[in-house]
Amino acid sequence: MATDTKSAKSPPLNKTYGDSTIVVDSVNEESQTSINNANPRRSFRSFIWDTDTHLKSPAERRFLLKLDSAILSVGCLGFFMKYLDQGNMANAYVSGMQESLSMYGNEYTYAGTAYTVAYAVMQVPSTLIVQKVRPSIWLPTMEIGWAIFTFAQAGLQNVGELYAFRFLIGLFESSFFPVLLYVLGSWYTKTELAKRVALFHMTAPLGTAFGGYLQAAVYKNLDGAHGLAGWRWLYIICGCMTVPVGIATFFLLPDTPYTTRVWYLSKSERDLAEERVLKAGKAKPVKITLATFKKILSSWKWYVFVIGYVLYGESCGGSSYFAIWLKSERFSVVDRNLIPTGTSLISGACVVIWGFLSDYTGSRFAWVLIPLILTLLPNGILAVWPSSLALKEFAFLTVNIHLMTAVFYSWANEVCADDNEERAVVISSMNGFQYAVAAWLPIVIFPQTMAPTFRYGFPATFGLVIAAIIAVVVIQVFILRDKRKDRETPNTIQVTN
Repeated sequence: MATDTKSAKSPPLNKTYGDSTIVVDSVNEESQTSINNANPRRSFRSFIWDTDTHLKSPAERRFLLKLDSAILSVGCLGFFMKYLDQGNMANAYVSGMQESLSMYGNEYTYAGTAYTVAYAVMQVPSTLIVQKVRPSIWLPTMEIGWAIFTFAQAGLQNVGELYAFRFLIGLFESSFFPVLLYVLGSWYTKTELAKRVALFHMTAPLGTAFGGYLQAAVYKNLDGAHGLAGWRWLYIICGCMTVPVGIATFFLLPDTPYTTRVWYLSKSERDLAEERVLKAGKAKPVKITLATFKKILSSWKWYVFVIGYVLYGESCGGSSYFAIWLKSERFSVVDRNLIPTGTSLISGACVVIWGFLSDYTGSRFAWVLIPLILTLLPNGILAVWPSSLALKEFAFLTVNIHLMTAVFYSWANEVCADDNEERAVVISSMNGFQYAVAAWLPIVIFPQTMAPTFRYGFPATFGLVIAAIIAVVVIQVFILRDKRKDRETPNTIQVTN
């Protein structure tokens, strides 16, 4: 909760768009919007989508429809392809790559680490680069890069090449998630953000699930075609799917409200976008200097959000070993790829449910905390590792019901809204540090030689859930403390959670 103290209250700003006039009080995010000719009764759409839809003019609703169609289309497709690729190493591993490349030690874990190291290293630089380079240029370039090295994996001959290609793919994929979160947070208000981030993030488990279906289909229909194993065809198909998404991103991504030149928004709609984010208390970009980083690191926000998110992110690791357990139980290759998609579909549904509930209730804290509490049961089952096969399968299927990443990032986006550079650094650091820890933690707690019971790993993820619950409560304590200070300090600009 940050406060920019001013000696006097800023005057309201009036702006007319078509048939509506928006009155913006720049001091309080909760200031009322006055709209001419608006229906004061809540519409059905206000219950199932944005809770303030009935307060928005037709012009603003048309603007949001254009924005949603463009950002969510390229965001969801790009993130889908990223997770399709990220999950395909596991699909390929249990579908013949292990035997082709003689991966009988911890090579699978090391390949994941190579990807994760590169992915973590580029998180913060990516969000700083797009302060200077348009996201609509930077992201398509990165997408084409990871498509090239996705193709390259079809020709793998040894694990050394696998490590190199996974590192390069991690480097090129690293920009997509933090930059898209930054772009989404730049355009949308508190009643709009979490559900859109949830829809964007839902494509991650869907991409993982689709990878299982795709590998099963490829294995049945293309294994051996033109002398290539089925797992190699998987990488060729994924590369072909990624390139068009990168091209579409160049034409459709609107950058930010202050820098957009996109063809489908009119001048009046661009003005409307600026007024909306001004009302929401979102700061304009400023020149980044050493003082910028000193200011960010002197605030509690960077530390508690990064620590809390790292604990949460690492608690999600158990589902990655579902297919390996199924292989140990002698399930068929097709079943090893298909059954784990249930985990992805369940977690994908949950991320949308938590995001919609968060926007509908207006609470970020509650819908970060509740999913964490719910996942204690499946994580606890895996930690105990009972003899019942059905109980373990239930636990693997539901272990990621706490996938509320959309709400967590929306929370950070809004708490840091009054400082554009802090917002960019905090959200990229959350993801970057989580992957930095993920680069080495699985080697310690999930060594492949301990498969499939992983007697270090599953008890550790259960403990991480408990630690994440504590961290989330600490974040809320800091926010409430700053709110109390704001109430005690007159004439301040407030950014609420």
